[in-house]
Amino acid sequence: MKKLFHNISAITEAVEKFIICFSILLMMANSTANAIGRYFFGKSLFFSEELNQFLIVAVTFIGFAYAVRQGRNIRMTALYDSLGFKAKKILTTVISIITGLLMFYLTYKAVFYVLELKDINRLSPALQFPVYIIYSIIPVGLGIAGIQYLIAFFMNLTHKEIYLSYEVTDS
Repeated sequence: MKKLFHNISAITEAVEKFIICFSILLMMANSTANAIGRYFFGKSLFFSEELNQFLIVAVTFIGFAYAVRQGRNIRMTALYDSLGFKAKKILTTVISIITGLLMFYLTYKAVFYVLELKDINRLSPALQFPVYIIYSIIPVGLGIAGIQYLIAFFMNLTHKEIYLSYEVTDS
């Protein structure tokens, strides 16, 4: 089972890193090209702002999944820090499964939102690009985050340590 979790984690991590790096680099190139065009040639790229908005969606949702993997997601620890080991373990396990299930529910809802955008054939204003293709990153990010929470749940069930994610234990 641990090998399966390792393989899933490795594959999703590679996808996350690629999407985040590619999106940030493309935002940088796009913004730089737009600034050069505006200041040196007096013309902005008509699609620059729209493209950056799309890329921010990708960085946000895939970045969220990556933050969950690294155990860097927002946690309220005031009460948690005052608990003993066993109570922390139980609380972390319960939070992992509930949050994972919530992520899968949000993934489910996001898929239907994306399908609705596809059905109405909504296009972006500047590029005239189908927005459902861009917004399809939302259920991907939520789904990967759900997988990470589910892996953390199973790691907490099968190991003595408290796992925040597959790779991160609570210290």
